[in-house]
Amino acid sequence: MSNDLLRNWEKKSGERQKLYKQFLHRADKNKTLKQLPDLHEEAFSRIDCLKCANCCKRFSPRFKTPDIKRISKHLKMKEGDFIETYLRLDEDGDYVTRSSPCPFLGEDNYCRIYEARPSDCHRFPYTNEDVLIKRQQITLKNASFCPIVYFVLEKLMEADKK
Repeated sequence: MSNDLLRNWEKKSGERQKLYKQFLHRADKNKTLKQLPDLHEEAFSRIDCLKCANCCKRFSPRFKTPDIKRISKHLKMKEGDFIETYLRLDEDGDYVTRSSPCPFLGEDNYCRIYEARPSDCHRFPYTNEDVLIKRQQITLKNASFCPIVYFVLEKLMEADKK
């Protein structure tokens, strides 16, 4: 995929949401899952997350109990203080950050708690796991702000045409 294809990717991704939805709905799960590791690696080799950080700027991961325990310890805070300072409950009953962008995102787009970050952050953008197929709504949403998801979907669709 040339850099031309990545130019204006957000606009293109928005225009192609219906195509992505149709593709994900009909995709051969096993064939798709076999392609993901290589496409995931290729995407990360071409796209620098530190130049983007849209995931940290626009959305919050879920903070599960193990995440809260680990991050609180990392920050040398009591769990209750950590929750009170940084988190809130969302409409699904999950802990998420109180503010956007993420309070742990530095101006250089580096994460201040990278070693202890939530598992959602560690796994994002799910382009090397079955979440891409199983949770299509999340994949479509992620494609709207993450160039890596856009890249992987475009490559999958391109391979599907062959």
